[in-house]
Amino acid sequence: QVQLVESGGGLVQAGGSLTLSCATSGRTFGSYTMSWFRQAPGKEREFVVSISRSGSSTYYVDSVKGRFTISRDNAKNTVYLQMNSLKSEDTAVYYCAAWGGSFYSASLPELKVDYWGKGTLVTVSS
Repeated sequence: QVQLVESGGGLVQAGGSLTLSCATSGRTFGSYTMSWFRQAPGKEREFVVSISRSGSSTYYVDSVKGRFTISRDNAKNTVYLQMNSLKSEDTAVYYCAAWGGSFYSASLPELKVDYWGKGTLVTVSS
C-alpha cells in the first residue's frame, strides 16, 4: 500500500507561481511512474503530467507545457509540480497519482492509476 499526501496548494494571483509536493510512504517510490491530475470546478478530472521512475522522462498536456515542471526526488519519496505563469483556468484540485507501469509519452488513463492522493486545492485569482 502506498499513501500519497499532497501539499502546497493555495490562493495565488494570475501570473504567479506555486509548487506542489506529493510525499509518499513506503520504500517502493522509485518503482512508480508518478503523475499529476487536476479537477476544475464542475469538470471531470484530467491528466496534467507524468514523470518516469528515474525522472529522466516527462510528458505534459499541451495546456501546461512551458509553464509547469514536474520533478521527483526518489531519496525523499517526493514528487513536485512547479507551476508558473498561472492562469485562472488552472484553478482546480490537484491530485498526485502513482502507477506501477512503465512511463509512456501520452496522457495516463485514470483507470491505470494504482494510488491517489486526496488532492490539494489551487485557486488562481484573475
